[in-house]
Amino acid sequence: MSAHANQNHAHDDHHDHHDDGHGEITFRGYMTGFILAVILTVIPFWLVMGNVLESSGQTALIILGLGAVQMIVHIVYFLHMNPRAEGGWNMLALIFTIIVVLIALVGSLWVMYHLNTNMMPDMIHDMKNML
Repeated sequence: MSAHANQNHAHDDHHDHHDDGHGEITFRGYMTGFILAVILTVIPFWLVMGNVLESSGQTALIILGLGAVQMIVHIVYFLHMNPRAEGGWNMLALIFTIIVVLIALVGSLWVMYHLNTNMMPDMIHDMKNML
């Protein structure tokens, strides 16, 4: 019976020292993430509503950049993802998802651009002949 108790005790010690890589989850961490998220939401709103920049293209690029930063803030402060979490599998899955989404977006834009470039000149010429 003593050997069985020692095995259970050793098994419990192993779980006490297990580090899942998430780090300590604190109220301060959540508040930091919340404040950063609010700031990263207010800045694009101010840029658009205040018509701060002359070029809408520059405004759009800044908003996209701030949106990317805000996604990172959410991933770090609210989802608690880091390279150590669950042996790195969460981060690997996230990177794979980002790559697949980028391929789908860039491929779709490429196809639409080439369809517009290659199809529209003929259609405009045909429409002028109809009138």
